[in-house]
Amino acid sequence: MRRPTRQNSHDTDGLIIEQAGALCLRVSPKGAQEILLVGSRRSGRWGLPKGHIEPGETSYEAAAREAFEEAGIRGEISDTIAGSFAYSKESSPNPYRVIVHRLAVSSIGDAYPEQGLRARQWFTHSDAANAVGHEGLRDLLQNLD
Repeated sequence: MRRPTRQNSHDTDGLIIEQAGALCLRVSPKGAQEILLVGSRRSGRWGLPKGHIEPGETSYEAAAREAFEEAGIRGEISDTIAGSFAYSKESSPNPYRVIVHRLAVSSIGDAYPEQGLRARQWFTHSDAANAVGHEGLRDLLQNLD
């Protein structure tokens, strides 16, 4: 079993920047499992709610916080790592690695910190894998059990 990561610092030239992401899951009224994706503020590309791990915070705590801040999602977060993926930003020389945790959604808020800044939408598993902008995230979603 992989353990959550605890982060103590932010950007440092040449180092991989670790972030945490939430794989927000719910069951649709028709009984199908759905995944929440949010739009990037810069490009609008679909992805998971994700962001920096604050000092003293575990990766699963950060994933739960990001799910609420970016999408108004609350629920039960798993402390087990579901997977990870890498990506890069044009605005940073550092590579990023996102540690992903599953979140079983219990509520979807209408008011949250990034309300109006991002789109949020529910997708079936296969549609989510086809919609995401990062190849590494696409691979992670396609290989989920």
